[in-house]
Amino acid sequence: MKILVNCSLPFALAHGGQAIQIQQTLAALEANGCQTEPVRWWDETQTGDLIHFFGRMPAGHIRLAHQKKLPVVMGELLTGAGSRSRLQLCLQKFISRTMKCLAPRNFTTAFNWESYRLADACIALTPWEAHLMHYLFDAPTERIHVVTNGIEEVFLNAPKASRGKWLVCTTTITERKRVLELAAAAVVAQTPIWIIGRAYADTDSYAQQFFALARQHPLIIRYEGAVSDRDQLAKIYREARGFVLLSAMESLSLSALEATACECPLLLSDLPWARTTFANAASYCPIAKNIEATARRLRQFYDITPSLPVPPKPPTWNEIGRQLKIIYESVLSTSR
Repeated sequence: MKILVNCSLPFALAHGGQAIQIQQTLAALEANGCQTEPVRWWDETQTGDLIHFFGRMPAGHIRLAHQKKLPVVMGELLTGAGSRSRLQLCLQKFISRTMKCLAPRNFTTAFNWESYRLADACIALTPWEAHLMHYLFDAPTERIHVVTNGIEEVFLNAPKASRGKWLVCTTTITERKRVLELAAAAVVAQTPIWIIGRAYADTDSYAQQFFALARQHPLIIRYEGAVSDRDQLAKIYREARGFVLLSAMESLSLSALEATACECPLLLSDLPWARTTFANAASYCPIAKNIEATARRLRQFYDITPSLPVPPKPPTWNEIGRQLKIIYESVLSTSR
């Protein structure tokens, strides 16, 4: 089976979880006997059995793939939609339905809403995203599959260690991740936190504000950049007092799964992706502009982490590769 892989955002433009997700998925598929290749847009002779598109594939491209007898599997991260309230989602659905009825077709085509109905299978990372694919975009329920992210063996096999004083947050230094707000709350709460990651650009004004705050409070905010060594990162998770991620928007955090694999207690933003993934295995913090309110919740989490239960282990990437292979085989046997 030969899988042609494509995505909507080049890795060089924005590092982060999606790049890791795609790289690990390709390795897992190869380990499960699938041949994988990136789509070579310049090569008209390239062949394959199926296209897996990470993102929302343009509807016109899906139609062209079907003309070539190529089924399409599509997996879009619904980061924005997945973080909206039910009222906001209802409004979004109403607006999109109204536009379909009243706006010119050549205007609405650009949104590629139809892609969800054309794709032979849709991959959702969480049950909440699966719900949204059907609710917002009319994806047929029988074609929606929930396949979570996997975890590298280095995190699952990391040796136990004594927990230290640092909470840890591994993420990109950007406004959506609310790293500056988390650091400010840690200063108010006097809870030591280690931020691991880098900005999309060090000249970004939001990142500059965070760097300045970290320099002002080195005993509370530990920042040394990113950690590329996976063994070292697993050791950090094992020794952390807890893991914190207070993003305003998220799909399914790989960092949270890595921390979970290392039996690290979790404090996450109170959003549907987190609730439907971790349920009672994590603690939650409302997204609030009030730093003092966030600080109180952070302090409470810091104090109770030793008594929190160990969250369940996530699946390995090899298991994810097996799940996807089964979906591919089903699609190939029933594709239109």
